[in-house]
Amino acid sequence: MRIAQIAPLHESIPPKLYGGTERVVSYLTETLVMLGHEVTLFASGDSQTRARLRPGTERALRLNPQAQDPFAPHILMLQQVCNQCDGFDILHFHVDYLHFPLSRAMGWCHVTTLHGRLDLPELVPLYREFSDVPVVSISNAQRTPLSWANWQATIYHGLPLDLYTPQFQPGRYLAFLGRISPEKGIDRAIEIARRAAVPLKIAAKVDRVDRDYFEETIKPLLAQPGIEFIGELGERAKSAFLGQALALLFPIDWPEPFGLAVIEANACGTPVIAFRRGSIPEIIEEGVSGFVVDSAAEAVAAIRQASHLDRRACRALFERRFSVERMAREYVALYERLLALGPESKLACAPWRMTKP
Repeated sequence: MRIAQIAPLHESIPPKLYGGTERVVSYLTETLVMLGHEVTLFASGDSQTRARLRPGTERALRLNPQAQDPFAPHILMLQQVCNQCDGFDILHFHVDYLHFPLSRAMGWCHVTTLHGRLDLPELVPLYREFSDVPVVSISNAQRTPLSWANWQATIYHGLPLDLYTPQFQPGRYLAFLGRISPEKGIDRAIEIARRAAVPLKIAAKVDRVDRDYFEETIKPLLAQPGIEFIGELGERAKSAFLGQALALLFPIDWPEPFGLAVIEANACGTPVIAFRRGSIPEIIEEGVSGFVVDSAAEAVAAIRQASHLDRRACRALFERRFSVERMAREYVALYERLLALGPESKLACAPWRMTKP
């Protein structure tokens, strides 16, 4: 099958440091190539892939100090996709809704994975207008604000089984992995760790938009005893950081669409203590891969139980539900189903029922 993967240009594929969507696109692209498909990746020019790379910009935008307008290179990349569209059986977009008018006008066989939050009021009229565009959710919970959209499947993210080395002895510190922003709950993580009297190590990036929040609200909290701020981690450092932790704290305060850090921790054998928001009840198996809590007090109690969980069972659950090969094969099955609909049904795809692997 000739497949185009169209990635965001904010980070390289894979990202040099932080980057959830770009990391998933990389894993998917490389696995599709391994499965024998002819894959073209539209991404930043500093990306690394075994697929055919079509650069949309010379460098990823976030780490390029000269990049000021993120939309211009994305529009140019979409024109590049348009110019080459006859060479593909299916186009798989990961750039939110930027291409919706173009894909409708061109009549491509395509699908879009939505990686972000969908509870923003501006999205309702947009997705009402483009209710014919086939989309994929990364959790069933993600669909809730737009339950009437043209959902084709829920496909959970997956990671390579050999990406992380699991460690089966509980560590002595709590981990926080992600980015510094109010909805990620880093202040809550610090409170929970302090109440539990367990050290907390924080590996997180600070985006420009969250710089003031970090300086004014979070930085003063980092001076407390037992709190260590590491900064942004690359892929290679995650295995030890997560594997040597007692548990990953995931005290989110927003409708999390998936939570890649959750399965990264589970891949290391490390359980997760997360607040009951968005996809979390779908992703965490209570008492096996972690605990789902509703308050800081419950999180503190869960920390005391974390060392008693079977870390081998946690890793086994990851292997069963969240491997990259499972993810890629589900996407291939979806591509085949969309192609089988024929040219007259490329946009008007029948909605697919929600499933939980």
